[in-house]
This record gives sequence, structure tokens and C-alpha cells, in this order.
Amino acid sequence: MTIRFDTLPNGFRVVTESMPGIESASLGVWITAGGRHERIEQNGIAHFLEHMAFKGTTTRSPLQIAEEIEDVGGYLNAYTGREVTAYYARVLKEDVALALDVVSDIVLNPIFDARELEVERGVILQEIGQALDTPDDVIFDWLQEAAYPEQAIGRTILGPAERVSNFSRDDLAGFVAEHYGPERMILAAAGAVDHDEIMRLIETTFGAMTRKSSPLIQPAGFIGGERREIKKLEQVHFTLGFEGPSYSDDAIYTAQVYANALGGGMSSRLFQEAREKRGLCYSIYASAGAWSDTGLMTIYAGTSAGEIAGLAELTVDELRRAASDMTVAEVDRARAQMKAGTLMGLESASSRAERLARQVAVWNRVIPIEETVQRLDAVDLAAVKAYAEKTVTEARAAMALYGPAKKAPALDILTERLAA
Repeated sequence: MTIRFDTLPNGFRVVTESMPGIESASLGVWITAGGRHERIEQNGIAHFLEHMAFKGTTTRSPLQIAEEIEDVGGYLNAYTGREVTAYYARVLKEDVALALDVVSDIVLNPIFDARELEVERGVILQEIGQALDTPDDVIFDWLQEAAYPEQAIGRTILGPAERVSNFSRDDLAGFVAEHYGPERMILAAAGAVDHDEIMRLIETTFGAMTRKSSPLIQPAGFIGGERREIKKLEQVHFTLGFEGPSYSDDAIYTAQVYANALGGGMSSRLFQEAREKRGLCYSIYASAGAWSDTGLMTIYAGTSAGEIAGLAELTVDELRRAASDMTVAEVDRARAQMKAGTLMGLESASSRAERLARQVAVWNRVIPIEETVQRLDAVDLAAVKAYAEKTVTEARAAMALYGPAKKAPALDILTERLAA
């Protein structure tokens, strides 16, 4: 495996990883402009823009964009996150130049046709409606909002329907003009790719862009709070969140091992206690997510109206207990799961391209996998217990519930129980 990283004079970054023996390639452009870069009146526009990139360019119709990739058996897609928007493709090795041309075209030359804008507006409004009808999706947006109220990082990526209904072509073009500068773009490619050839192909496209000033983003500040939406559903969807470290904080490795031991698999504490021993739920898990300046450890479970109180209390009891009696075996198991998941992910060209882009976006370098493994190996029982103790003593949390949740304890009652 060969990783190469170059930066053009205008700040555009190119990172590739050649994977011998692979017959396909995954490549894309990651732009460090997502939901948290929107002003409140723009909420949802980064996602709207992602949709409109596929709706025609100065040289291709929407159908041509789809056909050119699918005619060669490839795949083209995009996504919007809180800190990044990505446009990417998977193709066979002989079609890398074509995929790069199509991805470059949709990023640099969208026309925002008025008719297509109205069609896609309807699609996005349907997507918003679908999300609201999917409790185990929308509950995480509500938890994010409760954790970071009145902040860009706390707002939904899809945006509210009333704002999406009013976005204009000028609004989309304005967001591009403000945020789509070359210094905020990363071209990442992995698999059957040639770094020098990619550099040659982009010289007259991304290389011709001029730098833009990068607007400051609102720093994240975890506040916490509760959002409870009562609705007649079969289950209560319950989430609990605690502030965690950012990507750039070495404690992220400890947080991830802790979350894995707490609720990362069938052997985890929450799964064993809540589901296997007491039958309080079907699904329960914990995870530790991170952004550039903050993180969020999340616990999710779905249960019945009659069991929600017991499940919520058990969850905080397990958090408190983990601070005192977490074992070496639990930490070793969680760390092994994380290492295996990381290494298994490297078998996919798409996963490698994603990893390259995200690491360059955060650290402006690619972290060798050996370094990642070493940092995970350095997380010991003492570090995990100290992290667990910090969660308990600070007892600042966010909570979101959706469904027949009247019997769920209030968040202040749960945090008092946690710190007791």
C-alpha cells in the first residue's frame, strides 16, 4: 500500500492510496462545509446543495450524469454531515478518469436549474417527512439539539421544512461562493489509482480555482437538556448523551473503548444487563462520536412504555457502576473489537478513501494504521475507569425521548441518580 499526499498552490489537497491487486477504485471530493457551517437562516442548505449537484451541470444533464457512471457499472453518490459534504464514485480501474471528470463536474459546474430545483425541493421535503416518521432516526437529531441548543452543530442537517420550502437559486449559489474554496477541498482516492495521473487530470479543473477566505464557525458548547415528544408508538425511543472529546483530543481513543465496553456488542454491560438478564429491551447500544472541537457519547435503546422507567434507571446505574468495577477483560475485549473493526475496514477501497479524506480534514496528514493501533493499545483499565468517573462526577447530560414516554424519569432525576 502506498499513500501519497500533495497540496496544490491554491490549497486544494490530493491524497491517494494505491492498493495492489484491487481492480476497482473509490474516489471523491470531500469539502469541509456541512451543517454546522450554515447560519440559522441557511439551515438545510448544505444538504439541498448536495442534492442539486446531481441535477445538471454546464455540460451534463441529470440523466447524463447518472448514465455515464452506470454505463460502466459504477456508482455515484454523496452525503452531507455536520462538518463535511462528500461527492464520491466507485468504478473499475479503467474508468477512474471518467469518474474523476464526473465528480469534478458536479462539484464545480452545477447550474441549479429552476425546474430541477423545484423537483428536488419536493424530494427533500419528502425526505424530511420520512425522517420524522422514522423514530430511531429523528431521535438522534433531537438528542443533538438537546446537547447543543441554539447552536449550528445542534441543528438538523436536513433543516426544517419551512426553510427548505423557501431556498432559492441565489441561496444555493451564495453558499457555494462562501464555502466551496479549494483550500477546503480534499480529493481522496483508494484502490487501483495512480497518484501522478490524478494530479495531471485535475490540473486544469481544481488547480484553476482561486482561494476563498474561510468563515469562522461557531464553537461548540455542550449544554445539555431534555426533549420529550409524546406520541402513540409501539416503543419509547430513548437516547442519553454526554459530552466527549473531539477528534483531535487523544482521549477520543479512551472514549471509544469505554463506549464499546459499555454498549458496543452482545457482551457489553448494557446489552447483558438490560436485554439478556432483564429483558427490558430488544436493542441497546452506546457509541462515541466526535467533531473538530467536541464529541458526544450516545446511548440508545428502544423499549415499551411500561419498561422505560426501569431501563432509564438501569442505564445510569450501569454508567455509575462502570466507574468502579470495570474489568481488564472488558477493556481488552472492547479494544480488540475496535482494532478488528478498524483493520477489517481497510479491506475496502471505499473505507480507505473515506479514512484518507477525514484524516486530512482533521489533522492535515494521514495517520499510519500502526499509530492508530498503538494508541488503542495504550488505553488501559485505569484510563477507562478515570474516563467513566469523569462522566459520573460531571453528570451533565442530554436526553431525547420519542413515543409513549410519560413514565420516563426526568433528566434531572437521572443525573442526580448518576452522581449519587
